[in-house]
Amino acid sequence: MYLLLSEIQSRNDFARKEIIGNAYLRPLRQLWADIPQLELTEKISSFYSHQETSKLKTQINKTLKVIEKVQSQNGNELETAAKLLTIKKTWKLLSSKKTEDYSLLKQHIDDFRAYIGDQSNLILDPDLDTYYLMDATLLTLPQIQATLVEIQSLSKKVLRGYQATPTERANLIILLGNLNNYNQKLKRNMDVAFNHNPLGNLRPNLLSNLIDFTNQVDELTQLVESIMDAEIIKSPDVYFLKSQDSLKKSFILWDKIIVEQDLLLQHRINGFVQRQIILFILVLIILSIALYLFIGFYLGVKKTVDSLSIASKQMVNGNIIESISLTSRDELAEVVKSFNNIAVALVKANHEVSLLNQRLETENFRMSAELQVTSKLQQMILPKDQELSEIRDLDIAGYMKPADEVGGDYYDVLQQNGCVKIGIGDVTGHGLESGVLMIMVQTAVRTLLENNETDPKKFLSALNRTIYQNVQRMNSDKNLTLSLLDYKDGTLRVSGQHEEMIVVRQGGELEKVDTIDLGFPIGLEADITDFIAHTNVVLNPGDVVVLYTDGITEAENINGVQYGLERLTEIVKQNHQYSAHQIRHAVISDVRSHIGEQKVFDDITLLVLKQKSI
Repeated sequence: MYLLLSEIQSRNDFARKEIIGNAYLRPLRQLWADIPQLELTEKISSFYSHQETSKLKTQINKTLKVIEKVQSQNGNELETAAKLLTIKKTWKLLSSKKTEDYSLLKQHIDDFRAYIGDQSNLILDPDLDTYYLMDATLLTLPQIQATLVEIQSLSKKVLRGYQATPTERANLIILLGNLNNYNQKLKRNMDVAFNHNPLGNLRPNLLSNLIDFTNQVDELTQLVESIMDAEIIKSPDVYFLKSQDSLKKSFILWDKIIVEQDLLLQHRINGFVQRQIILFILVLIILSIALYLFIGFYLGVKKTVDSLSIASKQMVNGNIIESISLTSRDELAEVVKSFNNIAVALVKANHEVSLLNQRLETENFRMSAELQVTSKLQQMILPKDQELSEIRDLDIAGYMKPADEVGGDYYDVLQQNGCVKIGIGDVTGHGLESGVLMIMVQTAVRTLLENNETDPKKFLSALNRTIYQNVQRMNSDKNLTLSLLDYKDGTLRVSGQHEEMIVVRQGGELEKVDTIDLGFPIGLEADITDFIAHTNVVLNPGDVVVLYTDGITEAENINGVQYGLERLTEIVKQNHQYSAHQIRHAVISDVRSHIGEQKVFDDITLLVLKQKSI
C-alpha cells in the first residue's frame, strides 16, 4: 500500500509540475505576442502612433512582472531565475535604445519556452490528449505565430510602396509553404488529441476555434498561387490583413487550449487524490479488521500467543531454547506441536538464507557501484556547453541518453590548433563493457589529437590497434562503428564507417553522405588501414549537419514500427532554419512522440552542427 501510494503521489507531483509550466507559458504567450508587434511598430513608425508604441512597452513590462510573480509563487521550482534575468537584461537594452536587434530577445524567449517545457515535464506528458495540447502551445502555434509575423512584416513593407525583390518574393513563398506545413501538423495533432480524450471535452470546446483558425490560415496559404508566376506581390494589404487576423485567432486558440490542458491536468490530479482517499479508506478498514481480530485473539489465547511470540524471537536470534507446551488438545495445540517440529529446521534454513543474502547484497552493491562510476565517467567526458560555444564557426548541440545505466554510444567535439575534431560512434550492445570501451575510444582520440596526428588513415589505424588489443585482453567480442570529422575553414573531412551523415543546405536541399566505404568497424580486426578513406564536404553559412546513432532510426513504437531515416531527415529539413539547439529539441521531441510508451531498447545519441555566418 505504501509503494502504491508513493507511486500515485509521484504522478500527482508530475502533473502538478506541468500546471506550473503552464503558469509560466501564459505570460510568455503575451510576451511573444507583444515583442514582434513592438518591433513592427518601431520599424514602420509612420503607420503607428507613439502612443501605441508606449502602450506595448508598458504591457511588456507588466508581463515580465507577471512572470516574476509566477516564479516567486512557485519558489523558483523550475530554476528559471537565470533565464528570466537574461530576458530582462536584453529587454532593458532594447527599451533604452542601446540596440535595435529584436532577434536576440525573441531567441531568448524561444529558449525560455523550450526550457519550461523540459523542466516542467510538459514535454514528457504521458497522455496523448494533453501531450498534443502541449505540442500545440509549446511548439506548433508559436512556429505558426512567428511565421505570420514575418509575413505581416514583409507585406507591410510592400504596403509602404517598397518594391519587393525576387528574393523577398521567394521568401514569402517559402513562408507560406512553411505556414501550410505547420497548419497541417496542427490539424493532425489536434485530431489525435480529440480522438484520445477520455473526458470528451476537447472536441466540443476547441473544434470551432480550431476550424476557424485553420481555415483562415488555409485561405492565406492559398494566396501563394497568385505570386508563383508573378514578378511582384499583388494586393499586399490582403496578406497583411489575413496574417494579422490569423495571428489574433491563433492567440485566441492558444488561450483556449491552455485552459483545456489545465482542466485535464487538474482532472488527472483529482483522480489521483480520489485513488489515495480510496486506498486510505481501504487501509483503515483493513486496520480495523486486524485490530478486531487481534483483540479477540488476545483475549482467547493470550498465553499461547505469548509463548509463540517468545519462540519467534528466539528463531530470529537463530536458536530455540525449549519447546512450547500447551495443556489443551484442540486445534491450537496441534499448531503449537507443528511449530515445535519445524522451528529448528526453520532457524537453520534462515541462517543459511541470511548468509546468502549478505553475499548477494555485497555483490549487488559492488556491481551497482561499478555501473554508477562508469556512468558518471561517461557524463563527465562529454563536451560541455561552454566548450561548444567557444567554437567560432559552428553552432553545435549534442544529446546522449543511454538505454541502461551505462550506454555504448560515443560522441565528442574537441578543438586543437584551430581545427575541430568531431567523433560519433556506437559500440555493439550496452552495459558495463560497452561503456568502458566508449571511454577507451574517447581517451584514444584525445591522445592522438594531442600528439597532432592529422592524417585520417594513420589516425584511425592507430586508434583501431589500441582498441583491438584492449578488446583481446578483455576477452570481449565488442566492437564499434566510428566516424571522425575534421572541420576547418568551412570544410568537413569525413572518415570512418558509421551511419549516413545528413546535410541540409541553407535552402533546404538534402544531401546524404554514405560512410560505408570510408572505414571498417573498430576493434574487429587488428589492421584496417586498407579500408580507410575520406571525403570532404564544404559547408556554407546556414548549412546543417546531423550525426546520429541507430538508436534513433531504429527506435520502435508500441506497434514495432521503426522511426526511420526518412522521418529523421524530414524533421531536420522542417527545422533547418533554426539554431542547432532548436533542431536537436525538435528531433528528440519527435522521437519521443514516436516511441510513446514503448520501452527504449538502444542508446539514443544526436549531434547537430550548423555553419555560422563567417
